[in-house]
Amino acid sequence: MQQFLLIVIAVLLFGFIVFFHEFGHFFMAKLSKIRVNEFSIGMGPKIFQFGKKETKYTLRLLPIGGYCAMEGEDGESQEEGSFGSRPVWQRILVVVMGAVMNIVLGLILMFIVVVQQPAFGSTTLAEFAEDSPTQAAGMQLGDQLVKIDGYNINCYQDLSFALATANPDAIDFEVEREGKRLVFENIKMNSEQGEDGKPILRLDFKVARIEKNFGSIITKTFQDTVSTIRMVWFSLVGLLTGRFGFNELAGPVGAASAIGQVASAGLEQGFLQAFNNILYMMMVISVNLGVVNLLPLPALDGGRLIFLIIEGVRRKPINPKYEGWINAAGFVLLMALMVIVTFSDIMRLVTGSGIG
Repeated sequence: MQQFLLIVIAVLLFGFIVFFHEFGHFFMAKLSKIRVNEFSIGMGPKIFQFGKKETKYTLRLLPIGGYCAMEGEDGESQEEGSFGSRPVWQRILVVVMGAVMNIVLGLILMFIVVVQQPAFGSTTLAEFAEDSPTQAAGMQLGDQLVKIDGYNINCYQDLSFALATANPDAIDFEVEREGKRLVFENIKMNSEQGEDGKPILRLDFKVARIEKNFGSIITKTFQDTVSTIRMVWFSLVGLLTGRFGFNELAGPVGAASAIGQVASAGLEQGFLQAFNNILYMMMVISVNLGVVNLLPLPALDGGRLIFLIIEGVRRKPINPKYEGWINAAGFVLLMALMVIVTFSDIMRLVTGSGIG
């Protein structure tokens, strides 16, 4: 019962993230005097609706997104306050503001998590374990980690992510020592077998602590948020190149399940830990939503942004008929992908594995 309630709460939180995204579009559209016909949270059949004037506010059944429907957004319109009647720069702001709001929300949530931490980890080596492979390879105390397997290390979260995705049998480290860059290649790290049979790296060094103060809190908030954005892009590239499988892709149901799991795990350590786990997952999802929506794909904000940039360069809009066809095709493909991913999420919940 507790797990079910946590998943319900997670779905509501996901809806809040979607609301924040769509509110960005809505706010900038209103500021630009563009008429908004409908502001919807959720997709599919309508649950309820209110508003009788310019804008209708709707809650829909499926918690897999939302939309801010603007007059003339998907075609020509001669109505006053249509999307196409505004200058290109204003329309660009309307399109990107959803992603901007998600990243702002991510910064706020990250700040709440960071401010509670007693101290912060750096990227400078401070201690080696006994029989340390990295020390045996020639790395020294005071070395600052710069790259791991080519992945840039700017903060402790980058370090954690790079090591979590590395092959323990052959890791390349690049460090900075006294102003010089040194490379240590193919280091075989100690590892142990995980529950899924995959090797899990055992860290053989510790890093120096960073003193907690106002400056370091703000710095870490921005660093960790940027780090999360980089992780999202790295993961997307890994999905396209085959490094990560389709089964590792999660949709709203999978995200809700993940939030429920981290909350449940956190409750074993106390309510505050569960709360922080949920906040962190929300931050990751919010930043993820912002980044993915800026991808230059039809039906996403990034696809619309490309059309607007082309219009700005040509000083002439692309034929709305062709743009509408491309966006409609993209929307169908996006919905098909969402259905497949959601089905995989449900299968993972029921059987323990997805469809990939």
